[in-house]
Order: sequence, then C-alpha cells, then structure tokens
Amino acid sequence: MGRLSTPEQPASAPVAPVRILMVDDDPLVRAGLRMILSSAEDLHVVHEISDGASAVTAVHEHRPDVVLMDIRMPEVDGITATGQLRALPDPPEVIVLTTFALDEYVFGALRAGASGFLLKDTPPTEIVQAVRQVASGEAMLSPSITRTLIGHFTNDSGASRRSDAVAAIQGLSDREREVAVQVGHGKSNADIAGTLYMSEATVKAHVSRLLTKLGVSNRVGIAILMHDAGLI
Repeated sequence: MGRLSTPEQPASAPVAPVRILMVDDDPLVRAGLRMILSSAEDLHVVHEISDGASAVTAVHEHRPDVVLMDIRMPEVDGITATGQLRALPDPPEVIVLTTFALDEYVFGALRAGASGFLLKDTPPTEIVQAVRQVASGEAMLSPSITRTLIGHFTNDSGASRRSDAVAAIQGLSDREREVAVQVGHGKSNADIAGTLYMSEATVKAHVSRLLTKLGVSNRVGIAILMHDAGLI
C-alpha cells in the first residue's frame, strides 16, 4: 500500500502593499513624492490629484489606505478635504503636507481627523516610515512635535474648550486616563506598555475604547483632548 499523502501547508498570503493617494497642486512635489514612495516595495501610489475638490471621488475609485494631503490648494483646501474623507464610512488615514512646521492650517487639519503631518522637506526615509506607521494605525507625530504643535495652536484654547474636554474625559476609568495621557505625549503602544506595565495588546484595546468613548478619529484627537483638559 502506498504512503498516505498529507495536505500541503498553505503558503502565507503576501502582505498587500500600502495604497497611497497623493493630493497636491504642485506637480514637482507629486513627482518627488512618487519617486520616494515607489522606492519602497511595500508602498504603492495608486493615484494623484491636484486639488481637494476631487479627493472623495478619488478615494471611492482607488481605495487608498493613506492619503498624502497638501494643506494649501486653490479650490478645496486640505482641511476641508480631510474632514470630508474622514467622514466616509471606511476612511483612509490622512497625512497632511506643509512647507512650514507651524503652518496655521495644520492644527485645523489634525482636528479634522488627520493622523499627523509631514514637512515637504522631510528626508525620504522618514517619509516612507511615516506612511508605514500611519497605515498600521499609529499617529506619526513624535513626542516633541506633538508638544510643540499642540502647545502652539492651543495656547488660546479658552474656557469653553477646556470645559468641553474635561466633560469628555469624565467617563474614562483611571487606567484609560493613564493610557490617554501617554498617547497625548506621543508615545507608541510599545512605549506605553513598558511605562504602565501592561501588554501591547491591552494598550491597543484601551486605545480603541478611548477612540470610541472620546468620539475622536485617531490618536492625535486623544492628544488634543488631553491637552485641552490640562492633563499634558
């Protein structure tokens, strides 16, 4: 009698590349970004457009994971377009692009749901890493950038925003509040796990609950609320 055959183990499915849509009215910027992003095998530019006016249509057609969004465009600016994209049922992550570190529009885009921002002169390796990081669900603001950006744009937050933020965090448990403060300092899940002596999976679960409880779209939104509430 011949040997019994055994089923072959299925090969692990290849990881699909991160799909990227570029929105910028400067063709030279788009060309430079395309060259940088195309150098990474796990990133794929699926489309590019020159204005935020057609961003929603482009997302429906090309289903990007990440959108690189210019702030200043002639018809529909990056803030408006970001808000429109993040309101979609299955929204892509958005990274806003700016020429200046403290562009007055950047914070508005973050409030609209962007996951972070990149300076247009950011080194190529950092641009690639930022896209990967945002695609994996992490905000790509470093702790120093988080403090500088939020501090610069919220110094005049006023009593109403402070009271709204305090009210928003009232329903958090002590542990959730601890995690939220760490997120507000720009720390990754791994860093938070080490600081608070919990597993990364537990941190991830806490962050997911925070997004729901606080009604924000990403980690930047948590950071903004923590700042407005006076906790960071």
